[in-house]
Amino acid sequence: MNLFDERFSSPSLRALLALSVVFIMLGTTGWTAMRSYASAPDPRAAAMTAWLHGSVGGRRLPNPALGSDAVAHFLASLTPVQRERLAVRYPLVVGNLNGAPVPLRFEANRLSLVAARVAETKRSHSALLTAAGRQQASDRVQTYDSLLSGKRQILTFDPTGSGRVAEVLGNLDTASRVAIVVPGVDTDLLHFERTDQPYRAPLGMAQALYASERAAAPSAHTAVIAWADYTTPSGVGLDASTGELAELGAARLKALVSALPGHAPVSLFCHSYGSVLCGVAAPGLSAGKIADIAVFGSPGMRVERAADLHTQARIWAARDRTDWISDVPHLEIAGLGHGADPVSKAFGARVVTSAGADGHAGYFATGTASLANFTRIALGRYASVQLV
Repeated sequence: MNLFDERFSSPSLRALLALSVVFIMLGTTGWTAMRSYASAPDPRAAAMTAWLHGSVGGRRLPNPALGSDAVAHFLASLTPVQRERLAVRYPLVVGNLNGAPVPLRFEANRLSLVAARVAETKRSHSALLTAAGRQQASDRVQTYDSLLSGKRQILTFDPTGSGRVAEVLGNLDTASRVAIVVPGVDTDLLHFERTDQPYRAPLGMAQALYASERAAAPSAHTAVIAWADYTTPSGVGLDASTGELAELGAARLKALVSALPGHAPVSLFCHSYGSVLCGVAAPGLSAGKIADIAVFGSPGMRVERAADLHTQARIWAARDRTDWISDVPHLEIAGLGHGADPVSKAFGARVVTSAGADGHAGYFATGTASLANFTRIALGRYASVQLV
């Protein structure tokens, strides 16, 4: 055996090579989507700078880094008129401000969306952009029109880069149970919702879950958040095989959960790379507030066992037979890969049936066992959840 053979003969190194090949192949055969707007100005950063130099009633505005409790205390000390003025003056800050009253955030985000729609309308006719650039601006205008339609409740909105958004279904202030849908790769403003097979996009997943809850328990007070408020990997490439973006997203998820109004138990439903994020976030999520973490189509949670998540939440897992994620090696070596398979017996999660689900993103389709089980979990009806 020569030196090369010796170096690559151990099982761990062979696994690492296999994992690298899988992700490189997936990342270069049509899965990867190009990010745009990457070099565009950061409107929220500019708004935050203005906020940190601003004041109301002779008092400096609070630094959001102080935490949601400090922000909530400050805003509670203001008059309704003063809070409204802040929303009008700094909509991109107030609309994303953990600790701000939820209705005030909805109002601020509508103002931000109106301004963003005006800006993108101008871009869609600009001779300074390529035809592709004008088309993308036009696509954003359509997205903003949709987000502004009816009485949609936009909890977060940031047009920077590929964009981030979160939407609430139901009433967060009165909900006795809250569910948060955490999506996976290639999720941004333009992929937050879709008209064909809507359950394959974050908003459609949340809508399917909320409708199923209302059908199963019409008198229950529930809310569901479609949460696309983190930067996701572009396609199933190298970014998707590491935990860097999951760690950044986990910080945002923890901030959201800590700022939710009331004391309703929260169930997380984490799809694909979103399950990596939920695994990273689990130990730091508010103790006692997270009742459930359900992962589906998961490449792993960056731990070897459910017990290693160090959470009191119930851990659930699902994967249908046609989900291609089963072909991705479930291991972690030198930061590459996401660890053990959550549906394996050794992992220790409660594995639920997903009959009827089709492919990697079909778990919320009407009539699937996975949607029925997720609904029972979200409602806290654990005895009726169907396990494998």
